[in-house]
Amino acid sequence: MKQINVTVEKTNTGFSAGADKYPVYTAGDSLEEIRLNITEALNLYFDYKGAHHVSKENIKLVLDLASFFSFYKVINAKALSERIGMNQSLLAQYINGAKKPSAIQTRRILKGVQQVGKELMEMQFLL
Repeated sequence: MKQINVTVEKTNTGFSAGADKYPVYTAGDSLEEIRLNITEALNLYFDYKGAHHVSKENIKLVLDLASFFSFYKVINAKALSERIGMNQSLLAQYINGAKKPSAIQTRRILKGVQQVGKELMEMQFLL
């Protein structure tokens, strides 16, 4: 089965998620819980439709900035803004939902986060 995008958004009570192109929704407190819940919900839907099942590997979670920074509190928005050359106040407004970033700004933020992730993946400690 092909990849299914699942949009995750922060709500007042936690996080909600909906599968793109399918009428399937769930909620959860962690990304892993959401991934498990949406996989189960999709498989129930596909059982009803007589279709093939999906696995967690078929699920691609897509987050808005507020949800991302809520899940990954370890990422410091101030340090990230400095790293990507973005005004800290502007990034904070994007994160708290006061402003919506353009596609270009969103890609800029994502590129910065991915670069940090790449550097962390290559990191080694002295033993």
